[in-house]
Amino acid sequence: MTLARISFSYLWQRRLSTALNVALLAFGVAAVTLLLLSSAQLEERVYRDARGIDLVVGAKGSQTQIVLSSIYELDVPTGSVLWSEAQEIAKHKSVRKAIPLALGDNYAGFRVVGTSHDYLTHYDARLVDGKLWQEPLEAVFGADVAARLRPRIGSTFVASHGFATSGGEAHNELPYRVVGTLARTGSVIDQLVLTDVASYWTVHAQQKPAEGELVAEPLPDDGRTISALLLQYASAGAGGELPRFVNAYKNLQAASPSYETARLFGIIAVGMDLLQGFALVLMVSAALSIFIALYNGLHERRYDIAVMRTLGATREDIMALLLFEGIILACVGAVSGLLLGHILTSMLGFALRQAQQISVTGWIWYSSELWIGGIALLVGVATALLPAWRAHEVDIAGTLARG
Repeated sequence: MTLARISFSYLWQRRLSTALNVALLAFGVAAVTLLLLSSAQLEERVYRDARGIDLVVGAKGSQTQIVLSSIYELDVPTGSVLWSEAQEIAKHKSVRKAIPLALGDNYAGFRVVGTSHDYLTHYDARLVDGKLWQEPLEAVFGADVAARLRPRIGSTFVASHGFATSGGEAHNELPYRVVGTLARTGSVIDQLVLTDVASYWTVHAQQKPAEGELVAEPLPDDGRTISALLLQYASAGAGGELPRFVNAYKNLQAASPSYETARLFGIIAVGMDLLQGFALVLMVSAALSIFIALYNGLHERRYDIAVMRTLGATREDIMALLLFEGIILACVGAVSGLLLGHILTSMLGFALRQAQQISVTGWIWYSSELWIGGIALLVGVATALLPAWRAHEVDIAGTLARG
């Protein structure tokens, strides 16, 4: 009988204890894996959404709120920006690209965003069906919206005021027509219903534009507003001049996405560290449990070990037997934990999609997960070292004499 078969046989005889040790280690590995997958994807998504946007212009208020509402669609705008002032800022020499955003309505919980075609270009969005809007009150659905609502090209829908799924006043007299759906971009666009800013003005009675008029062809200013303006610098030196120019407006404020994002991650990191600490406590508990199981098992098997020695097993064979058992427990716990971590991440992603928030997926692999498995394996070896050494030093004659 090989050492491997002896190890498996021993662990199977004590399968309740074995299952408990494996479960403890698996829960610790799963918790670390869940944090790794979710935090890595969240960070990727946040930086992807903000990529290429150097400055956000919004009404005076919280800079964090301006960034969250305009880039990530996770908050409400701080107020309104006059269209005339937005045009002045967009024409500044330090601005390469300016993308208007008009927020305020939702459809089935998904935000209806008035913007320009530049917004789609910025996120490399492409159509999978239909066309882009060409007139006010035409709308294009992001990938997640289309997957959830399954609209037909040419069908109509009614948006409701506000961002909540219920309670807002429905704009029944001004329905939108679905003209296209977008491919998945992995960005905020996937969860938006997109239309022209002129649609926002029409629905909110700021002014009904002339037939075919889009935001690219604005009429002279008459008090119309938008919610925010996304800006891209024309040069590296614009970062000092343009924010001052924006902040000089009485009711406007400039917010830096990179600064606000870094600040948010600094806050989130504290919570992540606490959760990682909890996961490590689980892994340490699993290590102690495996150590106790192997150490107590050594005393139960001293006679068996002595018999094996008399039958020709070397000290190194006995030591390898205990080490192998620790490695088996660690490997099963690590693999189970990684699998469980991916399953939990998928469940979290499903819940986030149902809540129409930034989503994550468990169907992804990061090379850093190898470190998790390596640490779990190291835990198994480390906990088995002392029992293995004690087995190496078993007194054959004395053990056999005592029976």
